[in-house]
Amino acid sequence: MKTILLLRHAKSAWGEPGVPDHDRPLNSRGVRAAELMAEHLLAKAPLPDLILCSTAMRARQTLAPLVERLPQPAPPIALENGLYLASEDVLLNRLRDLPTTVSTVLMIGHNDGMGELAALLAGHGKATLLAALRDKFPTGALATLQAEITDWSKLQAGGTTLAAFARPRDFD
Repeated sequence: MKTILLLRHAKSAWGEPGVPDHDRPLNSRGVRAAELMAEHLLAKAPLPDLILCSTAMRARQTLAPLVERLPQPAPPIALENGLYLASEDVLLNRLRDLPTTVSTVLMIGHNDGMGELAALLAGHGKATLLAALRDKFPTGALATLQAEITDWSKLQAGGTTLAAFARPRDFD
């Protein structure tokens, strides 16, 4: 079995003129959400064997509280520019390229791609969770998907079970 943890970056700041999109930081609400989701991930989700994170500042800042809390040694972390604003197809292909030695991957990125990928992959699960995921994949949301495959290249649309879907507002 393979497990996919899809985490959308937390809420970012918009108000700084001259700051390129890639360099936008989290706002105060986003910082708190990143901390809440790191605590939730460590308490409720399987620990990742690999972390893939967009190079955008807001994605890296969403990852930071988790890295601080991970047991050591931490899993490998790949900061990948190709995840920045990536489409669902790009994200899916990145997952399909993972080595079979990875059982659980955490991917931190952006919408629309993250939400579309989660909806594309989630073919099974509790109806209420599926409906919530398909309705909106808000900032800071974490989808936990499980696939009954041994090789990542076999990952298919509708081929996973949505085991959990958590949003920062669920913990406030």
